[in-house]
Amino acid sequence: MTAGSIASIRSQAARFTLSVPVQATLYISLCALSLWTIYFTTYPAAHDKVHSLRHHTWLVSCH
Repeated sequence: MTAGSIASIRSQAARFTLSVPVQATLYISLCALSLWTIYFTTYPAAHDKVHSLRHHTWLVSCH
C-alpha cells in the first residue's frame, strides 16, 4: 500500500463515521440503551424512582 491509498482509506473511514445515518444510529442506540437501563435496573434507589413509571408504561411489567 502506498501512502496515498492509506490516506484515501482513512478519509473514507472518516466520512463514513461522520455521516448522518451513522450518527443517527449511534444516537438512537444510546437512547435505547439508556431507557433499557432505567427501566430494568435492579438497583434499589433507581428502581424505586421509576417504579410507577414502569407500571404505567404499556407492556413493561415490573414484577
